[in-house]
Amino acid sequence: MTDTLSERIRTRGPIKKIGVVGMGYVGTPAAALFADLPEITEVIGFERGSPVSEEKVATLNRGECPLKGEEPGLADLITKVVEAGTFRATGDYAPVADLDAVTVAVQTPFRNKKDLIPDFSPLRSALRSVGEHLTEGTLVVVESTVTPGTTAGMAGEVLEEASGLVAGEDFALAHAPERVMVGRLLRNLREHDRCVGGIDEASTARAVELYAPLLTTGHVIPMTATAAEVTKTAENTFRDLQIAAANQLALYCEAIGVNFYEVRTGIASLKGEGITRAILWPGAGVGGHCLTKDTFHLERGVRAIGAEALDFPEGRESLYTLARGINDFMPGHMLTLTGSALDQTGKSLEGATIALLGWAFLADSDDARESPSETYYEAATAAGAEVRVHDPWVGHAEGVAISHDLDTVLSGADAVALFTAHREYRSLDPARVKALCGCDHPAVIDGRNLVAPDPWIEAGFAYRGIGRGDRNTHSLR
Repeated sequence: MTDTLSERIRTRGPIKKIGVVGMGYVGTPAAALFADLPEITEVIGFERGSPVSEEKVATLNRGECPLKGEEPGLADLITKVVEAGTFRATGDYAPVADLDAVTVAVQTPFRNKKDLIPDFSPLRSALRSVGEHLTEGTLVVVESTVTPGTTAGMAGEVLEEASGLVAGEDFALAHAPERVMVGRLLRNLREHDRCVGGIDEASTARAVELYAPLLTTGHVIPMTATAAEVTKTAENTFRDLQIAAANQLALYCEAIGVNFYEVRTGIASLKGEGITRAILWPGAGVGGHCLTKDTFHLERGVRAIGAEALDFPEGRESLYTLARGINDFMPGHMLTLTGSALDQTGKSLEGATIALLGWAFLADSDDARESPSETYYEAATAAGAEVRVHDPWVGHAEGVAISHDLDTVLSGADAVALFTAHREYRSLDPARVKALCGCDHPAVIDGRNLVAPDPWIEAGFAYRGIGRGDRNTHSLR
């Protein structure tokens, strides 16, 4: 089949026209970078039909960036490629028929993490729309993070059914997972090595041809589609595990009565050949679309593909899902710290007014997917508190009012919960915040080590901080 596919690819010629499905945090910067390559004549961004999608398409076609937050260079690049005529966006998939390559970057959440059942409906829908217009020799790349085995399995099946073509014979199929972080999208796409895996050698080679021109300092790493799927899910699982280790140590430091950040400095000081003591930062919780679910993709993959061959301690929970549970626990711990601080001031969660600062999960970004702030908000509200939310970047959230007026959110607050490390919160003045709160002893709960405890304690606050066992039991001033 590879020989047949190779011939179809040779007949089509070099990649000049590219489609990118999903104009989000992955697809939008990738489309702009593709459109800026000298050898590319046309890039089309596809968005499924909805009022939000229609507005996004219109925004892009005006040469404007639909993503908020700090994204160096992205807005200017979008303007450039739209004005050059090499990029446009649409909700109509018919142009797929003329494209040489199509990448698909849509969300792949889980419906039920306990049963390891992912919601592949957005991905299936996108692949079906592509398949309905697919022609011979086209390359289709799944960039969405998926359960290992998905590209060669479900993705290929959906494309074949919709197109009447055969994967690996009539069209190329590969997986090239994104490796980007909000706030540095263009830089990551250019500089990070790119793992590229096809379902066969011809598909891999064509995918390498697609991505190699994007990279400046990064390199393409060829592998199989399934190996690329495992690589992506495993690298995020490992990062989640590292964060969980920091979070657990922070909880231990609180219990013992020491400062996690001093301990961290001590651990990191051990250096030398063959010594690795890297330790990440604890916090109010892990958010984002990737780390909160990629562990479950990896777990599901090993159950589906390697369950009979897996040798693992009987009755033991996976280290990875255990870590996931620790990170999911942290917003609840923030609520425990809030209750403790309020109790010190003679108040309780029930009837308290809480200023929740930061709805995005990442600093200086509008990305609020799977934000731990939401978990805290729901739990605090259920406990009888009134929770006001401020975020300088996030415009709206379903069922939650988000204000851009920090003074209004702080006014009359009994407690201030710092959830996101936005730069606006790093320079908060305790005296001014106390004046806005309007009480002798407001509470401040620092989930991101944003503020120095002592000035707040001296100003009369009841202070609590993740990992600050040395300060969480102070006396009120």
